[in-house]
Amino acid sequence: MAVYGIDLGTTHSCIARVDDVGRPAVLRNMEGTDTTPSVVYFESADNVVVGAPAKDTAVLFPDLVVSLIKRDMGHEVPRELHERDYSPEEISAFVLRKLVADATATTGEDVRDVVITVPAYFGAAERDATRKAGRIAGLNVIDIISEPIAAAITYGVLNPATAADEEKDGAGSADRTILVYDLGGGTFDTTVITLRGGDISVVCTDGDHELGGADWDARLVEYLAGRFAEEHPDVGDPLDDKHTEQQLRHDAEEAKKALSLRTRHVVRVMHEGRVATVELTREKFEEITKDLLDRTIEITGRTLATAAGKGVSDYDDLVLVGGSTKMPAVQRRLADELALSPRLQDPDLAVAKGAALYAFEETYRQLLAKGETDKALDLATRAGLSESEQERMAARQITTVASRAFGVIALDPDTEQEHVVHLVHANDALPRGKTREFGTIEEDQTIVKIIVVEQAGSAESTEVAHNTPIADGELKIPPGKPAGWPIEVTFALDTSGLLHVTAVEKETAEELTLEVRVGGMSEEEVHQSRTDLAGIRVD
Repeated sequence: MAVYGIDLGTTHSCIARVDDVGRPAVLRNMEGTDTTPSVVYFESADNVVVGAPAKDTAVLFPDLVVSLIKRDMGHEVPRELHERDYSPEEISAFVLRKLVADATATTGEDVRDVVITVPAYFGAAERDATRKAGRIAGLNVIDIISEPIAAAITYGVLNPATAADEEKDGAGSADRTILVYDLGGGTFDTTVITLRGGDISVVCTDGDHELGGADWDARLVEYLAGRFAEEHPDVGDPLDDKHTEQQLRHDAEEAKKALSLRTRHVVRVMHEGRVATVELTREKFEEITKDLLDRTIEITGRTLATAAGKGVSDYDDLVLVGGSTKMPAVQRRLADELALSPRLQDPDLAVAKGAALYAFEETYRQLLAKGETDKALDLATRAGLSESEQERMAARQITTVASRAFGVIALDPDTEQEHVVHLVHANDALPRGKTREFGTIEEDQTIVKIIVVEQAGSAESTEVAHNTPIADGELKIPPGKPAGWPIEVTFALDTSGLLHVTAVEKETAEELTLEVRVGGMSEEEVHQSRTDLAGIRVD
């Protein structure tokens, strides 16, 4: 009964499982690397290529290659390829199928049960879209967990000092408070987490799911194109040519990696038969991207302020996750700002490993809960876990918080102005349930339209424009009722960050259950997508 953890990243993804000595192990892809670029090349209507070959093909066929699709999760942003529209969920499903196919080839086992990670700042819509992507790929998604939680699990289980303290003095001896700074290829999160007696608890989180290493690359692309234009003012803009732009993106990413290791790097920009040789220095790179790093520091400051409001102000470790934290400027700036020594926690692989550990533990606990003790024991024994490790695993609790505020649009009967009433607030502990009573606006009103919204900006706001609609529906009201007739709206946000909404008219017990719809995909459309995409080959 193998279960897997998947880090479905913006720029790179990977898959892991717990091995036969109880340690999480990343499974290499068929190209022999730990991570797979989250890039899809639509070679034909019935064949797609995922990973490094797709990324390399972007220079030749930019219109047939899709990258950074994670930033569109939870939004209706279809991509037309070979006369068919593909949703973000469907494109992500191709990445998942590649990971699963390679893992199957490596292990010889059928990969079906998975836990998929998402950025902590993903809202209900993005999390639901991720779950649906897994289902379209033919997977049983056990759970969706936040990337910082997965990183914290890896840290808590694999940190030698913590493990040694627990073994020596008991589970509570290694209690720690950590700040996870997660700067990936396309998203950024910062999260305060406590480890207490083996339990993991999220205190608060903040972030920006459109801020990541790809934005550092974009700045380099603009700089390189600008330098070319200075040398060759009589030639067209390199960014107006899709092929040149894709080559610049490739060169920019390579330059970013090179400047993390040395202080100088040379790029040759070629366009319309002309060449500009641009020498990049680490100092210049850090200068043109300083405002991006400033944004992460600002968000980190907000997170620390929120944590302080909850009584947390002392930190034992600053854990860095995500490939973009390898940039020297990140580590240097954090050390200066926070007076903590940044600790690179297996930045590229920690999230997948933590997801694998969580998937294993969750499966073990579910077997125990169902009374299938023999299966649970067999699972633990095959992973080489001692009796004390099994007890600790069974007892471990993981608690998290809401990443954003959720509410409904209400109309003020006096001013006739619409505003948002939030039933769940950012950083409320999960699971969270809240019921609130509202009333009809008009006499003899027979229909109430309910619009569920999610906080769109960095701060909670009652203004409708500062919130994003994620679900809606209509509730019937018996005829002849006066204005102000009561209805109850209940929000239930589960530990995965998925939202369930019901509205009830009390007299008839008429109930409306709202489905949080993502990208326009209904359950029927998810099933149809799974059927349609099954006939497309993934290499």
